[in-house]
Order: sequence, then structure tokens, then C-alpha cells
Amino acid sequence: MKAAILKAFGSPLTIETIPDPVLGTGEVIVDVVAAGVLPYMGEVLRGERKYMLALPAVPGAGAVGRVRAIGPDATRLKVGDWVHCDPTVRSRDDALTPDITLQGLSARGDGGLHLQKHFHHGSYAEQMLSPTENVYPIGDVDPADAGLWCSLPLFLVPYGGLLAADFQPGQTLLVSGATGNFGSAGVAVALAMGARCVIAPGRNQAMLADLTRRFGSRVRTVTLTGNEATDIAAMKSAAPGPIDCVLDLLPPSAGVAPVRAAAMTVREYGTVVLMGGVGMLGGDDLALPYPWIMRNNITIRGQWMARREANTKMINLVHSGLLDLKQCEVTSFALDDANAAIAHAEARGGRFKRTVICS
Repeated sequence: MKAAILKAFGSPLTIETIPDPVLGTGEVIVDVVAAGVLPYMGEVLRGERKYMLALPAVPGAGAVGRVRAIGPDATRLKVGDWVHCDPTVRSRDDALTPDITLQGLSARGDGGLHLQKHFHHGSYAEQMLSPTENVYPIGDVDPADAGLWCSLPLFLVPYGGLLAADFQPGQTLLVSGATGNFGSAGVAVALAMGARCVIAPGRNQAMLADLTRRFGSRVRTVTLTGNEATDIAAMKSAAPGPIDCVLDLLPPSAGVAPVRAAAMTVREYGTVVLMGGVGMLGGDDLALPYPWIMRNNITIRGQWMARREANTKMINLVHSGLLDLKQCEVTSFALDDANAAIAHAEARGGRFKRTVICS
């Protein structure tokens, strides 16, 4: 099969013919129709994000395609089914604390790297091998819409955080990093889940205005000043009532100050979910006051990616019409032009703009 190979960090992808994946028990082979390109994929491939990815490898996290072959333990999937491939691969020999690798992107620790040895290649290829439990039917799809369905992994990240927080319809959410790629997706997902209001802080006035234009009065934007006390007061006053949950999705390039300010807006007995990349490249640690956490019964939770069931729930949100994938603008590239796709995503990707590689 044809695939885009990363041989060394900092080098371009090379388009080569490599062996087709070999099917095993507990696995599915999918013909990739479209694979999303993250806006920061260029940083990953250059080694700037220091992600754990053993090379050489086919990059690409997640895909939409059609089932080519299924293992003997698959009882519902059928050859030809349109599916979404979740890149969050978990080890099967520890139900409590499984090792995780993000197929075609990164790994968590040595266990994740060991798992990556088998589920090594990602989705920038004509075919990919996925664990059976990572392949989710999405129903009949117009091939022209395959690129839209590549938005699922992006929406799944904040959705995983909101499910971890047990976020409920009618509650108020504050999204820290709301003007970013994952943050804006978090705004859309929270509204689809029935949020009463989403508080969206940020510095970029144009991006804040765009969120209001897209989602209306249920989104209330706040322009950050950098002064903690001022920003906390402004975010609290923008809410129609107590802020039930804070979801942080700021990238590694952000500092801890806006995370701290956002977290300290949450109500007593509220929940703060940390899902961003702050601190991954060094810098100050997040210092939240012990007495404030303890006396206000604050729950602070880290969440990496989403639980398995989030995939099916997200697909149902889309089919119900509550989450509209068509709000995303998609630019497609052929597999032969994978390097151009990476450059395009880095230069022009981001909020509600998707770059995809089509096989």
C-alpha cells in the first residue's frame, strides 16, 4: 500500500509503498478514505513537541474509512461499513490502568511505547490496522462528507473532559482556551450537550466575536487583561449564575496564569478539568491554593483523551443534529501531497477549519 513515512524528526514525509497490514484476532483493517491533519502536526513531525513516536512510522491520528477485513471476534462490523477509527489505543491486560498510545501520534510512557510497536502506523496511508474496539460504525456516509467526519477526534477531546466532569444539561461551563482549536470545539460540544451558557475567555477579539456570531447568546465572551483579579471578576460576572465546571484546553505554548485565573472562577463543589498542554514544554507549575480547594470542596481532575463510550455518544450527537459537523470548513489533499497538507494545516488550520488527507 501507499503511505506517508516519517523517517526522522525534522525531515519531510516520504511517499512510499510499504507492506499491507496483516489482520490478527482483535483487529480490523480499514481502507482509509480521509484522515485529519492537526494544526500542530508540523510541530510534532519536527520534534518540537517532544512526543513519544518511534520512527520510522506513518503519522496520522484517526481516520474515516470503510472496513476491508475483520477478525473472528468482531460480531457486528461488516466489510464495507463506514467507520471512524479512534486513535486512542489502550492495552488490554490492565482494565484499571491501561497503557495508552495515540496511534500515529504519541504515547504515554514506556508501556505506551511498547503498545506502539504493534499498532505502529497511523492513518496517512491507504490502509490502517486498528484494534476492533477502536472502530466505530458511523452509518451511511456520502464519500464527499468523509472529511467532515474527520472532525470527530477533535470534538472527542473536550467531550471526554465534559463526560469526566459529569457535565449536565442546564449547567454553565467556562472553557479556558476557547479561541483555540480544541477550545472552540469544546464550546460547540458543550452547547450540543445542553449547556445553559458557555463562558469563553480570550485575548483575540476577532475570534471571540466569531464565537458569538456562530453560537449566539448562549456564549458569553470575556476579553482577558492578564491581571488575575480583574480577569476572575470579569469571567464570573459574565456568567448568568455560578460556574459549574471549568475545562482547560490551552496549548503547551500558554503559561499557567490564565489556567489559574479560569480555575478559580468555579463555584463551591465545582469541577476543574485539565486537558491542555500547559507545562509540557517546561515553565512554571500550576499553583492553586490549598485552602481554596479544600474549603470549597473543589474537584480537580486530569483527563487525557476520552473514554471509549464517548465515541458512540459523539456519533449519536452528530446524527441527532445537536452537533453539526458542517460548521467546519474542510480542505482536502491527496496522499501524494501529504507534506503540503501538513504545511496548510499549520498555516491555515485551527478553529472550525479542517485539513484532511484523502487516500
